[in-house]
Amino acid sequence: MKKQNQMVNQYGKNLTISVTLLLCLFFISLMIFSASKIFATDVKESQFSTPKVFYQNQNPIDLDKIIKENTFEKVKQEMVVEQTDLEYTTIYRNNPDLPSGMMQVLQEGRAGLKNAIIIKKYQEDILVSEQQMAENILKAPVERIVEIGTGKMDGAPKPKIGDTIYVVSTSLCVKLEPNEQAEKICTLHKGDTAKILRIEGDWYFISTVEIKGYVQSNCVTIQNPNQEKIEEKSQFTKQELLNRLSLNMDLRKPSGLTLEQFKKIFAQDEKDKNGVFEQNAEYFYYAEKQYGINGIFVAAVAAHESAWGTSAISKNKKNLFGYGAVDSNPYQGAYEFESYAEGIDLVCRVFVKYYLNPSGTVIYDGNVASGKFYGGSNLTAVNTRYASDKNWANAVYKWMQYFYNKIET
Repeated sequence: MKKQNQMVNQYGKNLTISVTLLLCLFFISLMIFSASKIFATDVKESQFSTPKVFYQNQNPIDLDKIIKENTFEKVKQEMVVEQTDLEYTTIYRNNPDLPSGMMQVLQEGRAGLKNAIIIKKYQEDILVSEQQMAENILKAPVERIVEIGTGKMDGAPKPKIGDTIYVVSTSLCVKLEPNEQAEKICTLHKGDTAKILRIEGDWYFISTVEIKGYVQSNCVTIQNPNQEKIEEKSQFTKQELLNRLSLNMDLRKPSGLTLEQFKKIFAQDEKDKNGVFEQNAEYFYYAEKQYGINGIFVAAVAAHESAWGTSAISKNKKNLFGYGAVDSNPYQGAYEFESYAEGIDLVCRVFVKYYLNPSGTVIYDGNVASGKFYGGSNLTAVNTRYASDKNWANAVYKWMQYFYNKIET
């Protein structure tokens, strides 16, 4: 019986172990199966399931803005030494022995020569600005002296071939060619006479008893200074003048206004607090007559740049244009003139010589345009190189409109 009990007990133990092993195998198999199923599901879902839906970002990335903020223009500066003209100044003197409004040159002006130290700024290899830092004068300029008639006379006939001319300047160079740089033949003096053989623009081909050559027309006269002159009249009505006014008008064409119209436009204007424009109105007219430039345009530039003659540079240096001023020290760099007339005259020549005409163009007194800053002859074109302010052309045009609208019918 005892042995039989031991056998039963042993059998029970073996059965328990067997059941336990079977349960372990079952659970292990179950775990392996579950893992395989999970792995298969992951693969299936990742490769073949419907793609997930992504909604638009409420704050999307602005790629254009990022590129713009992180892209820098290639800006470079260089210092150069350039040999350039040193512009002469013009002295105006009244002469009662000449008819009213007539201009006669007593002394021809001559540009000097200078070495200028200039800082040039480039963006993407395109020149965008130049600033003169210093200069060394190599040859001094010779000032021009012009007499303005204040007398009267009956008529102002146009010169023609065969007329006798009278030299009114102190000395007058006779040239081999109709060009300021041409070879000099001889010198005539005030009161000398000659005959006109040919008229070529602003030059007369003349003859005396001894010589033949070219002289500048504005240094001689065919008129008797003791005669009286009829009143100058405008060629255009006010409406015709206004019709010619536009932002794209050619600034090389004269306004067509008379001396009296210039004076009336600037007379007793409330904006002209210091009377600068009223007192110098005639010089805008004289510049127009001599240099081939719209005098109203020049006056508009002066009004804009000087705040109607109230700026410190205008009041202290008689410089209505800020001419010569540099960004680093505008007041110190600006030219100082003896009179407002000097500044008006010089800046007109600078516009004609450097901005309004392409290189090689024959301009006033037989000179040739540099065209250094030429891009066109209208306001917008001048703006690109004359002023860094992009609105400069519009501001100047506003004053041109203001002046043209003051023309009396």
